Amino acid sequence: MPEPETIDQSNVELLRRVAGGDDQALAELYDQFSGVLFSTAVHILGDAREAEEVIQDVFVQIWNRAATFDGELGAPFHWTLGITRHRCIDYLRARKRRTRLIDEATTETEILSRPASSTSAHETLSAEELAKVRAAVRELPADQQQAIELAFFGGMTHQEIAESLDEPLGTIKARIRRGMLKLKEDLKAYV
Repeated sequence: MPEPETIDQSNVELLRRVAGGDDQALAELYDQFSGVLFSTAVHILGDAREAEEVIQDVFVQIWNRAATFDGELGAPFHWTLGITRHRCIDYLRARKRRTRLIDEATTETEILSRPASSTSAHETLSAEELAKVRAAVRELPADQQQAIELAFFGGMTHQEIAESLDEPLGTIKARIRRGMLKLKEDLKAYV
């Protein structure tokens, strides 16, 4: 087995070749590091599919940033491991944001889609208040207005709206969320 110093120097050379645009060098680097980097990503993320996405991003980042590698600051393996760790943390933060936004939108949808019979007498809107709500909805951007009307006045689920409009589910949820935040601001006297 070669000395660790020899291994590091050959990997340093691989990174230099990657920085020069040598895709074969990237393939060799991938063959050497991807297994350990993938295992690390799975350990951090707890999901193999997500780890695969992160590792793809890691090697794109290695391709783009190979010229910034400084062998005096550490070994190539540790540099790539650091990139992997940072990409995993970014992925976890994004996952947390998505989950929080989906949970908030779902809660708002559940509250607003409750049947009128489940509300108490003091929570029922008068004809004037209902007219103000409808007017506020009409003031929303067209895409948000359409999604909210289909959800709350049409009784459609987010998935049904996404399918009927041929839009991604996340896009529909985001439109409803943005629209609901705008309505909340516009109708704060009634909330």
